[in-house]
Amino acid sequence: MDLPRALPAPDGSTITAVLGPTNTGKTHLAVERMLGHKTGMIGQPLRLLAREVYDRIRKRVSPSEVALMTGEEKIVPPHARYFVCTTESMPLEKTVDFLAVDEIQLAADPERGHVFTDRLLRARGEEETMFLGSETARPLISRLLPDASITNRPRFSILSHAGQKKLTKLPRRTAIVDFSADRVYAIAELIRRQRGGAAVVMGALSPRTRNAQVALYQNGDVDYLIATDAIGMGLNMDV
Repeated sequence: MDLPRALPAPDGSTITAVLGPTNTGKTHLAVERMLGHKTGMIGQPLRLLAREVYDRIRKRVSPSEVALMTGEEKIVPPHARYFVCTTESMPLEKTVDFLAVDEIQLAADPERGHVFTDRLLRARGEEETMFLGSETARPLISRLLPDASITNRPRFSILSHAGQKKLTKLPRRTAIVDFSADRVYAIAELIRRQRGGAAVVMGALSPRTRNAQVALYQNGDVDYLIATDAIGMGLNMDV
């Protein structure tokens, strides 16, 4: 079967894939690279991640120069130079010097894979294009973008298994992840009764509520974060 044809990099530009597990600084690298260009765009797999990157960039440049585009929020100043988007919301008709797509391994996802595959094939920056993701994306990138440069980044920290613990015995500054929204609420209620405050983070929450819950935990107002796997794609949390 013939492979789909990928859009080549513009003359003089580069395509790089930066691969590795979470906590390797891939997103930080992309943000720094983007801010080194006059214009840029980055696609994130989650609204929560897009908001985090948007807030981070607003501290580095004028708020009038950065836009946020997700399925729920659109903050687009007239003269925005940097666009932080969910992957589905990336305005590919805009010409930017730098373009990045995070968690590109989601090209293999049964539901959203077509979007990430499309970005892999068609999304390009005029000067630099960067795809970020796990090592599982290497075979696909090698096949579709044989001329791309692929680099690997090691994890900054070491993961270890601490064994089983009761929920009420967990130390402060702990994140608890469950894949059921009903159980997330039940665990949060248990933690609140036994240990005090807890923040809840799920994709189904409104942007305002979700951002407020993240802030509660990050600011130290509560010591426990109960979440779905919405925090599992590189969201920077103090845990």
